[in-house]
Amino acid sequence: MNAADWTKLLILGAIWGGSFFFARIAVAEIPPLNLVLFRVAIAALALHVYLLAFGPSFRLAFPYTGLFFLLAALNNVLPFSLIFAGQTELGAGLASVLNATTPFWTILVANTLTSDEKLSWNKLAGVGLGIAGTALMIGPGLVSSLGGPVWAKFALIGASISYAFALIVARKFKGVPSEVIATGQLTCSTVIMIPIVLLTNGPAGLFSATGPVWLAVLALALLSTAFAYILYFSIVASAGATNASLVTLIVPVSAMLLGTLFLQERLEAFELAGMAFIGIGLLVIDGRLFRRR
Repeated sequence: MNAADWTKLLILGAIWGGSFFFARIAVAEIPPLNLVLFRVAIAALALHVYLLAFGPSFRLAFPYTGLFFLLAALNNVLPFSLIFAGQTELGAGLASVLNATTPFWTILVANTLTSDEKLSWNKLAGVGLGIAGTALMIGPGLVSSLGGPVWAKFALIGASISYAFALIVARKFKGVPSEVIATGQLTCSTVIMIPIVLLTNGPAGLFSATGPVWLAVLALALLSTAFAYILYFSIVASAGATNASLVTLIVPVSAMLLGTLFLQERLEAFELAGMAFIGIGLLVIDGRLFRRR
């Protein structure tokens, strides 16, 4: 990856790390599936307005309609549902570590299904260091969260594998602007989520949340979804699926740093050590420092 790609990846990691703040506020009053619907629907609407005002035309998405529904299912609907189901039984620490395995599964899937993203020692070593760093950041909390049923752990792993396949699907939109890809994915996710929410929770109380919660939903939808996915698909187009998946290693670091900055949370030594492992892992994956030496 070049410097521009790394910059976009770090910005995306910070944005998705911040999404935990907004989600923490929103889930206090809005059921998880309803929150997923609001998140993708508001983001899709905002992106349609953006495309109407500034372009490019959303007509570019029409030839890929079926592919967009597949991307929506693999990148939003299926992993979100699996994560919510798994987290009903697992602690946040273990869930974070299992989510951080996304680059590992992406490397395996990309090696099998693509011709230009093959296995290499630096990718495997870097991802291994990143996963170890994520586990180290969780510290003692990881040990206490190791329990729980096997199906819940497989649910989180299934979400990571779903993200890996979604990245391979995203590669197929060559030449399509990232704004159009983000809009198409979120539009199809909205179409899928509407019947799921109505069948699961019904229409009663759908809009009953308070003002501060709706502000959190708007932040989650506009910043952490609409804008974030434009960045995400831009990285996929320029740097590939494996490199884009590295954001899952950056997200827990940014979430922890944001907690330190805005919630006066104190960083422990093991958390700093975990961040160092993740940083070294990213340097190993990048490889340029070692090539120079």
